[in-house]
Amino acid sequence: AVIGQAGAMAAVMAAAPSGADFSDLREIKKQLLSVAERSRERGLQHSGKWAAELAFALEPLPLSELPPPPVLTEEDARDLDAYTLAKSYFDLKEYDRAAYFLRGCKSQKAYFLYMYSRYLSGEKKKDDETVDSLGPLEKGQVKNEALRELRVELSKKHKAQELDGFGLYLYGVVLRKLDLVKEAIDVFVEAAHVLPLHWGAWLELCNLITDKEMLKFLSLPDTWMKEFFLAHIYTELQLIEEALQKYQSLIDAGFSKSTYIISQIAVAYHNIRDIDKALSIFNELRKQDPYRIENMDTFSNLLYVRSMKPELSYLAHNLCEIDKYRVETCCVIGNYYSLRSQHEKAALYFQRALKLNPRYLGAWTLMGHEYMEMKNTSAAIQAYRHAIEVNKRDYRAWYGLGQTYEILKMPFYCLYYYRRAHQLRPNDSRMLVALGECYEKLNQLVEAKKCYWRAYAVGDVEKMALVKLAKLHEQLNESEQAAQCYIKYIQDIYSCGEVVEHLEVSTAFRYLAQYYFKCKLWDEASACAQKCCAFNDTREEGKALLRQILQLRNQGETSSTDVAAPFFLPASLSANNTPTRRVSPLNLSSVTP
Repeated sequence: AVIGQAGAMAAVMAAAPSGADFSDLREIKKQLLSVAERSRERGLQHSGKWAAELAFALEPLPLSELPPPPVLTEEDARDLDAYTLAKSYFDLKEYDRAAYFLRGCKSQKAYFLYMYSRYLSGEKKKDDETVDSLGPLEKGQVKNEALRELRVELSKKHKAQELDGFGLYLYGVVLRKLDLVKEAIDVFVEAAHVLPLHWGAWLELCNLITDKEMLKFLSLPDTWMKEFFLAHIYTELQLIEEALQKYQSLIDAGFSKSTYIISQIAVAYHNIRDIDKALSIFNELRKQDPYRIENMDTFSNLLYVRSMKPELSYLAHNLCEIDKYRVETCCVIGNYYSLRSQHEKAALYFQRALKLNPRYLGAWTLMGHEYMEMKNTSAAIQAYRHAIEVNKRDYRAWYGLGQTYEILKMPFYCLYYYRRAHQLRPNDSRMLVALGECYEKLNQLVEAKKCYWRAYAVGDVEKMALVKLAKLHEQLNESEQAAQCYIKYIQDIYSCGEVVEHLEVSTAFRYLAQYYFKCKLWDEASACAQKCCAFNDTREEGKALLRQILQLRNQGETSSTDVAAPFFLPASLSANNTPTRRVSPLNLSSVTP
């Protein structure tokens, strides 16, 4: 039993409907309003804001149904003066002063604020020290000195079962900061059971769960909050389809106006690189909530990828007007300068973001990218390592480390980091192509083939996997398989509707022209040679081959019929539309992983 919880309030909080039951939205709104108020009383601004945003998305309640004010206990009344004074100091970020006036308070609310003030005071001192050196900081060199004392005191209370849901949350945070991950997870799960409506505890759990297996073994409370938690953790674990399904069901349940859900869906589309969809959702979100700064750094990443300079410039100026000293604003400005190739200025803004919040993941990764652009590999490695320290699930940092070691010509290191990136994004073709290149450098050609084939199978973003696979087959004198890959590659490029400016198209046509020439298939060879003439780098070879074919034809050489060739180009591609024999494709099972 949790001792000393305010009776009536506890009843409201415990009445969370079981399971994913969204039938009584009025009851859910009541709970959200009361937990928002309770979070604010304890200085938990972000949890309060989250609950308030969600409540705002639901229909307003009539006066008769508004949640009652919390019932005060005898202890609350005794601590009221000290609490009121300390809370005003706390709001002004005078944490030590707030803690001083809360010594000896017994009520749950005042005790939480006392411990939380001490925790934040330690964090603030640690951050001030960290900021002074963004250089090669050893992990844990600067520590929050208050953590050990807090842990001792909170664990005594925990054993005596005197912590309420908020107290358990703080105990979990202290354990996580001390790297006691297993204990922290248990405490956060307990906090979620005692107070299922406090989003902070769920969010902390999200940060500690590293894979789907861990998720299976957690015994979580059966409440509607669990649906929000699962949607969030699926997004974090890159299980985007499941996440989008969850968010869709939450929208259907009545949260269609929630800006939180809309922003999460945009982030999910960003994670699967559905850039157009993500951009349109972010634009919609900006219309609904024009002064929002959260997630705008993700929006700027999308604008950066699309090279949308005017839009990115507008976003940067707009956020600057709203609040130029927010981490997200600094990242957006950094992206803007990076797009303009002013990498020193960009790195400066990412550093500014990190001075504002040294645990801000995106800025570390982006700063790593800028150092890469400036050819400062050691600083890039440092930045990426910091990013991984903050969040081991950040595939961009692992991938960035792989690229850095590639520049340093250290393929074994590369392989390790690309593998980690691939584990986090198993269906991202860029990781697979990078892995393949690594194996190639290490002369592990069978593994390289598997990687390139898999990259093609999962949907090759950069359309390079087949070319690399073809070149490998060329090296190994497997000319039929090489021809097969080049044909698939050409079909892919042309099926996009427009012929993308692709360097390798000419290479493919040149190889196929020579291949068909060797096979004495003159029609196909001349069709490919004519295509070669359209490209600057292969024009002369194409003309020479056409002359040779003409010569051989004049000498009466007939086209070979006994060579089994792979299936040919689509009719629309062959220059003179000669009818071509179609033989079934070669069996590529030998190279599939």
